[in-house]
Amino acid sequence: MTESTLNLGLLIEVEELLPHLDNKKLRIVDLSRSSVYEQLHIPHAIPLKPAQLLRQEENATGLLPHAEGLQALIQYLNISPEHHVVVYDDEGGAWAGRLIWNLHCLGFYNTSLLNGGIHAWLGQGLPTTSEQEQFAPVESLVQVNLAAQDQVRIEYPELLSLVQQQAIQLWDCRTEDEYTGLRLAARRGGHIPNARHFEWSTALNRENHLKLHALERTQQRLEQQGFNLQEPVVVYCQSHHRSGLAYILGRVLGWNIRAYDGAWSEWGNRLDSPIVTGELPS
Repeated sequence: MTESTLNLGLLIEVEELLPHLDNKKLRIVDLSRSSVYEQLHIPHAIPLKPAQLLRQEENATGLLPHAEGLQALIQYLNISPEHHVVVYDDEGGAWAGRLIWNLHCLGFYNTSLLNGGIHAWLGQGLPTTSEQEQFAPVESLVQVNLAAQDQVRIEYPELLSLVQQQAIQLWDCRTEDEYTGLRLAARRGGHIPNARHFEWSTALNRENHLKLHALERTQQRLEQQGFNLQEPVVVYCQSHHRSGLAYILGRVLGWNIRAYDGAWSEWGNRLDSPIVTGELPS
């Protein structure tokens, strides 16, 4: 195959990545903890710190960076429109999914999440290195297209309007204690009105290298919670970290999904946003 015809899906297995490790149009990005990356990582992978994905404001800690921040991310990743980006981490895919969402926000969709990340790679006994590779600068970097973000992102004013009209499905993927308001991570606790709860980590199989459970199982459980996968949904957590994986799950399941990166840090810190507290519905 030629270097520019990588045909990888949004969710790939380690066995699918292995044959392409030396492909010059492949960029592998590692969002594991620095201590893990320095000890071992997939050959050719470059490290990325989660802080490079976020813009922090006083009342919202996980916002999409402005254009200059996204441009800096592209320059760091050193990718052209012909590249394909494979992302992994050491926590089951949340930070990796967040990077993919950032790239989708600027119109770059040549992206894959490595199912299970470094745990699945090690579980198969595949090669690792402790060396960090240096790549020559690519000639034509990906251009930041901020108009593309409307397809995958929603901001507070639009979300508030849809919530008031009861015109959107909401997926709260935080813990049950955060959803009910028992655990406070902002000025106010609870959840957005009409949001249904399905914790992000429920989709992970901790007995199988943090790979995702079978998609059919997760879809069935989402439907049992009352979600309609034929209708659009907005997903949120505290800072659009955990919902990074939920966003990928939604897309893999064919769902029309957008993420609210203001998340509970914005909604719960505002004093004028409608909230609901109390137990999960039976």
